[in-house]
Amino acid sequence: MAVITVDSGRLGAAAELEHCRALEVGNILLFPRTPFELPEADRTFLLTQRQVGAGYHKNIAYRPQSDRVTGFVKRGGGDAERLRRVLRDYSARVVESTAAMFPTYARAWRLDFASFRPQEEAGRELSQRARNDLLHVDAFPTRPSGGDRILRVFTNINPTEPRVWLTGDTFERLAEQFALSSGLLVRARRRTPGQRLRRLARALGVPVSIRSPYDTFMMGFHHFLKENHRYQETARKERHVFPAGATWMAFTDMVSHAVLSGQYALEQTFIIARESLALPPKAPISILERIAGAEMA
Repeated sequence: MAVITVDSGRLGAAAELEHCRALEVGNILLFPRTPFELPEADRTFLLTQRQVGAGYHKNIAYRPQSDRVTGFVKRGGGDAERLRRVLRDYSARVVESTAAMFPTYARAWRLDFASFRPQEEAGRELSQRARNDLLHVDAFPTRPSGGDRILRVFTNINPTEPRVWLTGDTFERLAEQFALSSGLLVRARRRTPGQRLRRLARALGVPVSIRSPYDTFMMGFHHFLKENHRYQETARKERHVFPAGATWMAFTDMVSHAVLSGQYALEQTFIIARESLALPPKAPISILERIAGAEMA
């Protein structure tokens, strides 16, 4: 895994393919200067916003599809509407910038949540499974991907301080090590009544929200890595410092990562369709299907 500094002005099919391949195998693309406009007034306003203390709100979340913001401390004076406008604008600018770099992804991606992370990560009091400072790969409990991939774009809007990450092995290496030995892959493939209903509905072309074997495994694997004390202590780790004003992106279902410190970060998530990938065999679902010898969707 490497952090690759890129020129956001370098567009075109050749650059797109190079960047897609770099991301899909587990590298991080870094833009030392944010490649889209983020007005200073918006940054300054965000630094004044606070997150509610309830444990179920890990960050301030913006849902582009419903134009809704949750998880923030409500104040008077029109702050709520301004926060919604600032996060809406951030999301739109990230979408425009990312689509210019990755038009192939953009043709079939699904736009997921954006978030603002106003809390200092060092020392946050969170449950074991919610902690950001433990190595993990991403999976969403309420938004299963069905085998599509999780691409996330992060922006450090802290005026002076960096955001510090650890990264470890890629999902491919971790799956080879733990998918079978943990028992998670076998359990994920058991045919429950819900799984049988899901297969029937898919065959009939009816959309259902029942979790696939792949999503069952990925959620369990997220928990397994965070709760595996031996793994956390002995895993190969690299430290990365993302400076104030930087933006970076990664497939966080491939890059095992942890956030050690940093305050005031923005983030936008995209769900990238499996058929849009430059390297489909590197998708986590493809890796698991090879190990299982069976379909996981």
